[in-house]
Amino acid sequence: MSDVPNAPSNLPTTLGALRASGWQSQSVKDELRLNAIARIKAAEPLFEGVLGYEDSVMPQLENALLAGHDVVFLGERGQAKSRIIRSLTGLLDEWMPIIAGSEINDDPYNPVSRYAINLCEKRGDKTPVSWVHRSERFGEKLATPDTSIADLIGEVDPIKVAEGRYLSDELTLHYGLVPRTNRGIFAINELPDLAERIQVGLLNILEERDVQIRGYKIRLPIDVMLVASANPEDYTNRGRIITPLKDRFGSQIRTHYPLDVDTEISIVRQEARPASIGDVDVSMPFFMEQIVATFSQHARASSQVNQRSGVSVRLSVSNYEILCANAVRRALRAGETHVAPRISDLEALASSTSGKIEIESLEEGRESAILQQLISGAVLTVYKQLAQHEKMRDVIAAFEEGGVAHVGGDRGSLEQATLIMEMPSLREPVLALIGGDESPAVVASAVEFVLEGLHLSKRLNKDAMGNRATYRSRS
Repeated sequence: MSDVPNAPSNLPTTLGALRASGWQSQSVKDELRLNAIARIKAAEPLFEGVLGYEDSVMPQLENALLAGHDVVFLGERGQAKSRIIRSLTGLLDEWMPIIAGSEINDDPYNPVSRYAINLCEKRGDKTPVSWVHRSERFGEKLATPDTSIADLIGEVDPIKVAEGRYLSDELTLHYGLVPRTNRGIFAINELPDLAERIQVGLLNILEERDVQIRGYKIRLPIDVMLVASANPEDYTNRGRIITPLKDRFGSQIRTHYPLDVDTEISIVRQEARPASIGDVDVSMPFFMEQIVATFSQHARASSQVNQRSGVSVRLSVSNYEILCANAVRRALRAGETHVAPRISDLEALASSTSGKIEIESLEEGRESAILQQLISGAVLTVYKQLAQHEKMRDVIAAFEEGGVAHVGGDRGSLEQATLIMEMPSLREPVLALIGGDESPAVVASAVEFVLEGLHLSKRLNKDAMGNRATYRSRS
């Protein structure tokens, strides 16, 4: 959360002034509904920064908000579930009045905690009112097996008992996360990981509106919108979710990974750290972006990758960042100030990929080979999409006439870029790939891409040693 701004000075500070201002109390779901209606009427997105869901997830979410439903998002990791949930606070009113000092955001017109009820009875219209920013009206808990009723609902505070209060006194309670998010949005990530008895306790406060703590029962009519996330396989009758709690959610929305490479690239550009570091300027050629995104798309379709654990968009972001980092490291060693990632930099993806996908192989040590197959498959796919194949005949002919090309990470940008002069047939297909950027760094990257594409298309032979490669004719 960002820093909370100070409330405007012209807002009412007492209950009487609040009534005189004409402020009306409403439930949190009505508040979300009205603000969602305003966004939809204005043809504005519900919130910014979530890409690829415009025609799938967002219409379902709009329906859920208009219907006043609690929502569960089902999807594998890295599908922006948490981002969507946290962004819902942007649909709340910017400021909300509460009884000053209330731990559970008591509505000034309808207080529910013993503290707020007593204060209103004592002070009447002079009851102090404070204002809560919408960013503070969000509670979140990652469900873990050790999550307790005290965490979510509350516990008797022994310090308050030691001060002389009776256990039957409601003021001895220390409220948990759900009551403290009263009149706001409460989110539970990975809901099925909650122990069943905790799920029952959560259901009780949401459905019956009462709390039972240490045998002491109180009515607590809290007002929350409950939003949860879960893996689809766990959120079934065969999984770890109790049916009554599952029934509590009005809408169930299925998320998904980017459906196309262009969307994946847009997300990567939005999320990745700036590539340029210090005095090293990094240019990312379009075809290298395509390779990074296509690699993730291939991994999601591969039978050799465990699809239950998913292939997160974070894989694309991490691969993009590590690819740029390897290029920067190469530039620093060569004393260059402008660099572009190349095919030879793709070796660095092993470190950024290994922890994010699970390779399924019956043979020990096959993981690296499978990873290399996925990378090569992505390069070949992008090459087939972007290369102007009719212009490659002259390149192949040049190699058949004895041409040899040396490339690799140890060759400077200018040195590698001169290949288009040493082998003029390379110039046209290379320049067609890079558009208007004819800097040595980008030209060097395009040269390597064309040569690797021809190799993977079985048009050239390749001899590789470390990060160096030599391309020559197959004949």
